Amino acid sequence: MTSEDTIVAVATPSGRGGVGIIRVSGELAPHIAQHIIGELPKPRNALYTEFKADKNVALDQGIALYFPAPHSFTGEHIVEFQCHGGPVVLDMLLKRCLALGARLAQAGEFSERAFLNDKLDLTQAEAIADLIDSSSEQAARSALRSLQGHFSAAINQLLQELIELRVYVEAALDFPEEEVDFLADKAITTRLERIKTQLQTIFSKAKQGSLLREGMQLVIVGKPNAGKSSLLNALSGNDTAIVTEVAGTTRDVLRETINLEGMPLHIIDTAGLRHSNDPVEKIGIERAWQEIEKADLILLLDDDNDHQPNDNQNILAQLPKTLAILQVYNKIDLSQHPAGQFNDKIYISAKQAMGIDVLKAELKQRMGYQSEREDSFIARRRHLHALEITQQAVDQAEIQLKTYFAGELMAEELRLAQDALGQITGRYTPDDLLGEIFSNFCIGK
Repeated sequence: MTSEDTIVAVATPSGRGGVGIIRVSGELAPHIAQHIIGELPKPRNALYTEFKADKNVALDQGIALYFPAPHSFTGEHIVEFQCHGGPVVLDMLLKRCLALGARLAQAGEFSERAFLNDKLDLTQAEAIADLIDSSSEQAARSALRSLQGHFSAAINQLLQELIELRVYVEAALDFPEEEVDFLADKAITTRLERIKTQLQTIFSKAKQGSLLREGMQLVIVGKPNAGKSSLLNALSGNDTAIVTEVAGTTRDVLRETINLEGMPLHIIDTAGLRHSNDPVEKIGIERAWQEIEKADLILLLDDDNDHQPNDNQNILAQLPKTLAILQVYNKIDLSQHPAGQFNDKIYISAKQAMGIDVLKAELKQRMGYQSEREDSFIARRRHLHALEITQQAVDQAEIQLKTYFAGELMAEELRLAQDALGQITGRYTPDDLLGEIFSNFCIGK
């Protein structure tokens, strides 16, 4: 398989529907169209016609579209056949395209060709998959902003700033006979500050977009019978977990995803953390600690009506110090404590749904969620990681400039920052990363 092959795929979801679309891209696309419909449609004009098999036998009738290179989604010749959406009809038409020289497209191969042919950069290509997979209106709007190039434009502007600064610094290093003391030049400091400000603005928007796309892993922990399963049910609005008065009812990890004002919140209920000789419960407790290690936020749930408060203090002491922890006290319907937030602790009754709104508001605040923000763009964890590396390199460049007056080391840090930033849009992205990204696309896109 090579990028010069003509590829074909069903571009509509599997199953039955009113319309099904077969997409063909590559050098043989016009040849395939002429054999199936008997002519090549006028570019970008819909042609209602018959689709024919070998020996002029009719397969179906529908609409054919032709987009000649380079003015197409992939930058190659593209033909689309819009037929009736029955799986048998689509399969017959697909087999006809294969017999005429096309091969089945791999997942994401159409978008990958668009990227390789400079029709899209990498963030725009990823935004296509994110727009298709959007779980809320806000996520869809952010994905569309990325697809329209807002994220790419911000990254490219910052890249240009970095490149101009690199050119100045390295020119001064390469031509020392000019006797320009560039390390004392205030313009460098000003440019660095401007780059840092732009970088922080982009990171803030990307962080918000990442929350809309991926959400947050919230792990509920606590001792047995604290009401963890009741809280999971209260947050999700479903009877996902079995709730009884018997301590240790939950033996395994339970997962539920809810939509919190457009943001996916992945809630994980775990077995009560205690010493146990029950082999099944011990496995559940081990799995609970595994989930704790992967959490974005720990919700430590305590029984406000319990007269042995030290148990949760022991759990708190065992939790990783690097994890964010939110302490919540449950069963206030028994303790008569008022619902709400007091001294960074939240008091609720999961059973009576008291204080749940306060808890949800705190969860959104902990995540940095801003419901009114309309300028975010969809982002992935790899984007945030690249921005973090860029930030570290820029900070090191500033240290080399201001503390050590080391121009060569400053130039090297600026190069590392540029490389990390370029990976976001695909300027310096390794081939293995490209394969991983496009393999997660749906077939036909």
